[in-house]
Amino acid sequence: MKPIYDDQGRGKQVVATYDYTDEDGRLLFRVERRPGKRFRQCRPDGSGGWLYRLDGVRRVLYRLPEVTEAVAEKRPVYVVEGEKDADRLASLGLCATTNPMGAGKWRDEYAESLRGADVVVIPDNDAPGRAHAEQVAASLAGRAASVRLLALPGLPEKGDVSDWLAAGHTAAELEALARQAPPREPRTVAALAAACPPEPPAWPQPPAAAAFHGLFGEAVALFDPETEADPVAVLAQLLVAFGSAAGRNAFFVVEQTRHYPNLYVVLVGESSRGRKGTSWRLVRELMARSGAGREWAENCTDDGLSSGEGLIWRVRDPIREYRPPKGEAAGRDYEEVVIDGGIADKRLCVVEGEFASPLRVMTREGNTLSAVLRGAWDDGRLSSLTKNQRARATDAHVSLVGHITRDELLREFTSTEAANGFGNRILWLCVRRSKLRPEGGHPDEGALRRLAKDVEAALLFARQPREVPFTDSARRLWYEVYPALTADRPGLLGALTARAEAQVRRLALVYALGDRSPVVRRDHLEAALALCDYAERSVRYIFGEALGDPLADECLRRLREHPEGL
Repeated sequence: MKPIYDDQGRGKQVVATYDYTDEDGRLLFRVERRPGKRFRQCRPDGSGGWLYRLDGVRRVLYRLPEVTEAVAEKRPVYVVEGEKDADRLASLGLCATTNPMGAGKWRDEYAESLRGADVVVIPDNDAPGRAHAEQVAASLAGRAASVRLLALPGLPEKGDVSDWLAAGHTAAELEALARQAPPREPRTVAALAAACPPEPPAWPQPPAAAAFHGLFGEAVALFDPETEADPVAVLAQLLVAFGSAAGRNAFFVVEQTRHYPNLYVVLVGESSRGRKGTSWRLVRELMARSGAGREWAENCTDDGLSSGEGLIWRVRDPIREYRPPKGEAAGRDYEEVVIDGGIADKRLCVVEGEFASPLRVMTREGNTLSAVLRGAWDDGRLSSLTKNQRARATDAHVSLVGHITRDELLREFTSTEAANGFGNRILWLCVRRSKLRPEGGHPDEGALRRLAKDVEAALLFARQPREVPFTDSARRLWYEVYPALTADRPGLLGALTARAEAQVRRLALVYALGDRSPVVRRDHLEAALALCDYAERSVRYIFGEALGDPLADECLRRLREHPEGL
């Protein structure tokens, strides 16, 4: 499709547009697809232009007039993930629809347009796609005449129905598979109870000793006797800080894509007395004592996550505009003018002591924080449109430390953030006060200076651009654990651990750099696996009773309150 440009004169490429109308075909809003699978919503401003906000606009399903007609005629309606897929099925004579903005953005109000319909939900072949399909099916229960979930056979990882059709399959095959798919039965209260453990999980067992490896383990051993902070909190935050200060230099390669040592960690305590902030102060002080870490500690740490645009601004590229020349050069071609010099050091470690706050912000309509954080973890290419000018960032090296209590997390974390992949880019780690030290403690000054010198030497090594591959022994271990790391898991546990293999590789890279090793050895991989195992146990503890569905969770809560029956 030939690229077009938006109607605001901003020059941003729009590679496709999808119009959402009411039942009578009147335009309500439009979704624009931009390069890199980025999407924006806009609505007519009444003067031939577009407003990039949907305040007060009714949200509807895509191709709603055709959906309404199909429901009345008792023809099946296919719900897919994305307008491209819906258009592809429509081109074959099938009635297909989707919700705006993709996986995790389904609203119960959309189900009303499918009341009485025979619905076939086709998920994309990845964890967010399957979670989204479950959400849609649950929303349609009691409204649609029938609901069938159709997992397409032979679909590659992350593939969709368009990929399936492009592989040579036909509409007739799709219709036959849809008829064969069993109807989705509503989940009963008894089934919910049977699927859940009878007792809340115990506090997770601590990480295996292998996690406290090398330089990072030495730091924990030095600080632990002198602080009430959990050793896990010190370890995890030091790994994040070191990976952030190392910058975008050392890397490993997966499928021709480079991965760098930036990590996201959120420490989850039972209460505000978990000494999460204390552990960060210890880590920051150690980093600041090393010459190579002092500038990072002073200039590359920040707090206050509130918007994606604000995060991009903190690591922005130079901003340029083309302007007509003035004076004697007037009338010549436009010239490029730098209107903002940008940020030269793209390292940023965001430390959010009240992580509940950004979680609340992410639920606001139009807030881009979740999407930008996901992009920062992935490849460091960030872009957004601010009110007055364009800001973007390339090669951004963003790391994250968050602190939150379990109650706050369960209250603020939504199934949307679980389904869209934000949650599985984070290592969720349970921490609590490890001991009582009424007067605090003071690490040995000489040992602290020696440790700071070791940190400096490791950072100088880590800042040398190089690929850091596996040793043969580490590779053999990787092949052994890979099937378990990539296995599908049900519910929120599966959604929040879906990037386990990537998390292990990044952690192993940081452990190797801490040892000043040009390769990832078996002991580095074992350390990473030990910490990721603890992260999985933490997720089981934090979200163990949650099914990811508000109705199901409420049924389960009432069952636990009335074990003798309702």
